[in-house]
Amino acid sequence: MSETTAPVTTAASVTAPAAGRARAARIALRTLTVLLALFYGVASALPKLIAHPSAVESFDTIGWGSAAMYVIGVLELAGAIALLVPVLSGVAPIALGALMAGAFVVQMSYFDGENAATPLILIVPLALLAWTRRRSNADLVRLVRRRA
Repeated sequence: MSETTAPVTTAASVTAPAAGRARAARIALRTLTVLLALFYGVASALPKLIAHPSAVESFDTIGWGSAAMYVIGVLELAGAIALLVPVLSGVAPIALGALMAGAFVVQMSYFDGENAATPLILIVPLALLAWTRRRSNADLVRLVRRRA
């Protein structure tokens, strides 16, 4: 009689690949968060806040003027910063997504859809972040209720 031995599977060997995937997912989400924060803070908010001629021209075309340009720039900068604050990391992509929905409507209404794809494209990673960080919204609600 010959004995055959089956490979022994330990709990550590089963969970190691899962832990590696979870770590890779966390790194990817963190990288995405930083990239989005940089985009909203530098590429989107900064031109509005320094009154770059292209931003001024866009807001003049809409007829909203410089006050709306500065308000939207501040909202984008606040959203970019909030993406990086752990307790706000769940609500920030929702707020920025709402801002992008408004940007889509403006692009369709005033610019004949010229750059309408940009806000729609940005909504996708924002929705992913909002979904993966939805638990931080519960933490935020608990924090606000505790303070109230």
